[in-house]
Amino acid sequence: MNVRTPRSINQTSQSNVHAPESAQKTDIKTLSELLQSQLQAHAGSKSSIILAVANRIALEVERICRKSHRIQKSGQVRSWQLTLAHHRLQKCLEYYRLGSRQGRIELHGNLSVIVYRHVAIPQSNLSFSARYNLIEDFLQDFYAESLKAFRREHQVDEAYTPRIQLELAEYMAFTEQYAKRRITLPNQSSQQLIVLRAQSFARRQPNETSLDIEQAVEFGKSDEAHEQNRSPVAQQVRARLVAQTIDPSEAVLRDRVVSELVQYLDAQGHSDCADYLVLKLQDLAAPEIDELLGLTPRQRDYLQQRFKYHVEKFSRSSHWKLVHQWLGVELEQKLGMSTEQWEIFIAQLDESLKQLLQLKQAHKSDTEIAQALNITPKKVQKRWTEILAVAWQTRNSALKSEE
Repeated sequence: MNVRTPRSINQTSQSNVHAPESAQKTDIKTLSELLQSQLQAHAGSKSSIILAVANRIALEVERICRKSHRIQKSGQVRSWQLTLAHHRLQKCLEYYRLGSRQGRIELHGNLSVIVYRHVAIPQSNLSFSARYNLIEDFLQDFYAESLKAFRREHQVDEAYTPRIQLELAEYMAFTEQYAKRRITLPNQSSQQLIVLRAQSFARRQPNETSLDIEQAVEFGKSDEAHEQNRSPVAQQVRARLVAQTIDPSEAVLRDRVVSELVQYLDAQGHSDCADYLVLKLQDLAAPEIDELLGLTPRQRDYLQQRFKYHVEKFSRSSHWKLVHQWLGVELEQKLGMSTEQWEIFIAQLDESLKQLLQLKQAHKSDTEIAQALNITPKKVQKRWTEILAVAWQTRNSALKSEE
């Protein structure tokens, strides 16, 4: 959600970009007062809370600028102070406007996408549900670490816990910033802090876990057995056993499709659709999903429609090969159609689309196809999407007629 630019901070920054260094350092009190006025205008919380939040942001910005050799040498310290203050204020207000529940969902979803590939070692081939449980365990620990870091860096009481909406927004904004900090590695490369934490978490996971297989599959009747089945380890084993009863290669493909789809939805700015997908994969009922996402039944229906649209777009665009491979309807298999259906499908295509289809069957790249047809690669993708849409319609019509 976009937050309106804090005019006083932004204008002050622009007017001082070229000021001499002696006039460019903003004292903490002045910076705090600028932040207070913007927080009061947008949040309207108690003055004591606004003062505390504004002071913490101002102190953090001052510390960053003081410790950064690049900023100190730039000759534009004041401009950097105001820019960083504006960025942190904007992020805090974004979470404030989302509210505590939706803010948590947004933060959790964003961080989950970052660590999805890193919470387990590459050779593990975990199912999506098992990996999801690992993410939940990891992020709970990370939130605790982030709160400790917040207390330490802002020098607040060790028992401090954010409670009101503005404090929660400040903490969530800090957590996102903390997670994305770049850490310099010995080889002079850098990596996000949360990725390094997730990789360490993955290395600590045991390769094998001794569990009663029967208890892992069947729910126990005693309280102890019930607690064991609720544990992430038991859920991992159960998920992997279920995957093994079908086809391991199919399970791997499914996990890859889900992972790519989650990343696609998030990259396209549809994180609510990604959250909906994750919850649906947990077999949650509609009322449970409504409660977790803070939706009315009508809003959920609209979300389902948008989700369906984006899934279809995903399956017919750059990810079509992966999706068709998972569904067993690859191009080499006539896109999952019988010979009769394939003939019906071909008859619906004009000559230009038939030629494109033949080039695809010959495993030509989009660039080669574009050159052969004298069109742009973007036009190739658009026409191929049209072909896939006709194929899906033909195949689905045949399935409906058999019901």
